[in-house]
This record gives sequence, structure tokens and C-alpha cells, in this order.
Amino acid sequence: MNDTTSPSDPALLQVDAPHRELLDQVLDKWSLQVLDTLCGRPLRFNELRREIPAVGQKSLTATLRRLERNGMVERVVIATRPVAVEYRITPTGDTLNELVDALLRWTTVNLPDVERARARFDDDERR
Repeated sequence: MNDTTSPSDPALLQVDAPHRELLDQVLDKWSLQVLDTLCGRPLRFNELRREIPAVGQKSLTATLRRLERNGMVERVVIATRPVAVEYRITPTGDTLNELVDALLRWTTVNLPDVERARARFDDDERR
């Protein structure tokens, strides 16, 4: 690896408009759950909805389309009668697997501290 691509290179840590847009689309409300679920195995739309019961049909459709557009998920038409559609994680999407797991672990470990901080803040705001 040359000096221009070393992990400490500031160019790799940019937070300009294209980076923010991609992060917004990958880290939005439903994308993390969809990516985490599809890392387990390919699923059809209704199977995915059952795995994430809180997501509505419209939100899941929009999330899958956004993830497909960004190359994280692929939509595969299966030639059966009737025709079936399956969603699969792509190699690019799979590179997020460890990161998504790390974020989910982080939220589990740190949520109690965050909830205490929120309660302190809210108490201070009421005074």
C-alpha cells in the first residue's frame, strides 16, 4: 500500500457531500436492519417484512430500492410460476457486515449510558 492510501490518510476520512449522502442512505432508520438481516441469507420481500415487523411495506420498498441503487443489495428474479423476487446482499454490501455488527453491539453496550444522559439532560431542561 502506498502513502496515498494508508489508513491514516486524511483523504480517506472525508465527510463531504457525497460521503454524507452515502452515509445517510446506509445508516438510515431501516437500512441497518435490512443489511443485517440479508447478511444472514437471501430473502423474498414478505420474508424480509416478517423478519423486520416494525417496517411498513412502503418504507421497506424504498429502503430496498435505495440499497439496490447504491450496490449494497441485489434484486434477483427467480423464474418460477409465479415469478418470485429475492433480495441478496452484494459483495459491496457484505463488506458492511462487520461494521453493522459493531454498530449494533455498540448500541447494546452503550444504550444504558445514553438513556441516563438523556434523562439528566431532560431533567436539566425542565428546571
